[in-house]
Formats: sequence, structure tokens, C-alpha cells
Amino acid sequence: MGKGEASIPDEEWERFLREAEAGTKGAPEEPSARARMVAQRLREETGPQEPWRSHQPARRQGGKGWYAIGLLIAVALLVVALDPGRVAGWFGGGGGESAPLAVESEPPDQPPPTEAAAQRPTLQRPFRGSPAARWGDGTAGIGLPEARATGWMSKGQVAQALEKTREFLAASSLDPGVLRGERPRKAIALINPHQPDVQAYLATAFRAPSRENDPLLLFSRFDKTKVRLVGDVVKTRGRITYREGQRGAVEVTTDVTYVYPVVRAAAGSDEVARTIVRREVVMSWDDPAKVVVEPGTFSLVSYKVDTTNGGCDTFTGYLTPESGADRTASPRGDGPEVDPYDRSTSMETRMREAGDAGCGTATRS
Repeated sequence: MGKGEASIPDEEWERFLREAEAGTKGAPEEPSARARMVAQRLREETGPQEPWRSHQPARRQGGKGWYAIGLLIAVALLVVALDPGRVAGWFGGGGGESAPLAVESEPPDQPPPTEAAAQRPTLQRPFRGSPAARWGDGTAGIGLPEARATGWMSKGQVAQALEKTREFLAASSLDPGVLRGERPRKAIALINPHQPDVQAYLATAFRAPSRENDPLLLFSRFDKTKVRLVGDVVKTRGRITYREGQRGAVEVTTDVTYVYPVVRAAAGSDEVARTIVRREVVMSWDDPAKVVVEPGTFSLVSYKVDTTNGGCDTFTGYLTPESGADRTASPRGDGPEVDPYDRSTSMETRMREAGDAGCGTATRS
């Protein structure tokens, strides 16, 4: 048992079991007043539980089984009385979110369900009322496939390329300094410096951001003078896939949705807003015998981004979320309605449907 937990001597425990099984006078026959109080509190804290599917076996004759059942009930009540907090944790009563989802291994066939009565996020629970509450924290929410020999790479080299790919995602979209607006130096260091068009983009994007040279295409950044992140957790859901590309390269595709909870930077601000960014980056781990590339770097093939509550047609180089009051006062976008949590539609399809319609409207945030 851990520090602070009640401890029962072995001889006392054995005596208790013998007396309970034999029906000895003095053995517990019903919950004590404390046990009833604890059980009632647990029911109030946990609320209704999801019913379990069960099989009802044929009832056996005779009374021996009832002693065993009574013994189990007595032991269970004793555990509740001694350590109610642990039992509450078993049934989700500890105040946390629902059980996390398994990592995404393939495209879902439908969007996540809408909360029946979405609750507003708080500083303590910034993902409350959002499907992201069940997503992974940081890179834990990004599925990594099993490595196999592909193209010019061995199985071990592919595994290393996949780890480097996830390292880039962390350095570009999860690094605390980058999220506060710093230059993403670690992420940039992983990009092949022998791509003139990409290097021109990187040189311009942070100095003079524009529609064509927007750093948000690859990196997530907030202006720390205007907003700050709530806590140190960014929720993610997505996956990494790969195949053999041109000239025997290993072409890796990353499709990840990031959810950032923020508040205004002003002291005392407590209205939590969420910015949701879905980003697809395709990269090529090239054969150095066929392509000019620095060791440990990849060549960019393409990159797409879809942002909710991060600003629209505001090319400042930073995500610019609005509070609830700001969004209410803002005019409705003339683009299509979009569910930012829906990953059942590919980025290519989403971008094609959006076309040049302008700013869309999120169905939820």
C-alpha cells in the first residue's frame, strides 16, 4: 500500500475472513454507517454508469454459494470504507475526462459524436465539452505505423525516419517556445536546406508573412502579448503513413489535428477558447545517392492547413483566436460549414469543397 493508506494486520484480516465465511456473530452483515455514507457519496459523484452486458447463469440450489456472495460483498464494502478514493477512480469519479480513445490507425468513417449538452471549458478543464477531451496528449495522439523495408531504406532506417517525422511534428506544432511565437529552429533544421523554393518561403514567412508565405502552413504560433495557452497540454489526433515515392524515396504523409486551449494574455482572464488546426504535411526521405540532401533531413513535398478560430485572411504569422463574445459579434463567414473535429473527410476533399469561398463557419469548437 502507498503512503497514507490504511493497513490491516495479516492476522486480523484472516480472522475477519474466517468469521465472515462461518457466519460468526460480529462479522459484518450489512454496510456500516460509514460504508453506507461512502457508497452514497460515490453514487452522487460518479452519476449513472454505463450498463454492462452480462450473462445470467442458471441459479444453483443450496446455500453454500450465498456465504461466498456475502463474503465478497463484505470484502467489497471494507475496501470502499478503507479507500473510497481508489474505488471512485475505478468508476471515473475522480473528476477527470472519459477514457482516452485508442490511437487512430486508419481514417474514421464518421465525425465524432456531438456532446448532448456541451459544457463550457474552464481553466481547470480546458477540453471539457469537446471530442478532444478523449484525444491523446501531444505526440501520444499521433499514430505511428510499424516500420518495414521500403524503397532505399531498411526496416531500421524507416523506423528512424518515422521517429524523425514525429520529432518534426513536435518541434513545429507542440514545442512550448514555438507556440509562444519563437522561431521553430529545431523543426527547420530537419528540412532539407537544398530546396531553393522552400528556403525562400522560410526566409520570408517570418519576416513578411502573407497568403503565399504564411508560417502557419507548417508551424503553430501565438502572439504571447495577446493570448496564452492554458496549461501545458495540447490534444492531438492523427496518424503517419508512408509508401515508396519517387526515385526510391520513402514518402511520409502526416495528417494531424491539434487542439490548443487559450485565454487572453491580460491578467485575470479566464474565458477559455480553443483553436483547432488540422495540418497535412507530406515529406520525402530521399536517397542521398540520387538527391542532394543533408543527412537526417527530409524534402518537403506539400503542406496544407485548415484552421478553426485561428483567424481568417489575417496574415500576421500568428494564430489569432477570438473569444466567445468576439465570435458572436463577428459576421458569419461566407464559406461552407465545417466540423473541425471531423477527420472522416480527407484534407484534399475539404480544400476542394472550400475552394475560393472564403472564411467558413465552424459547427463547434
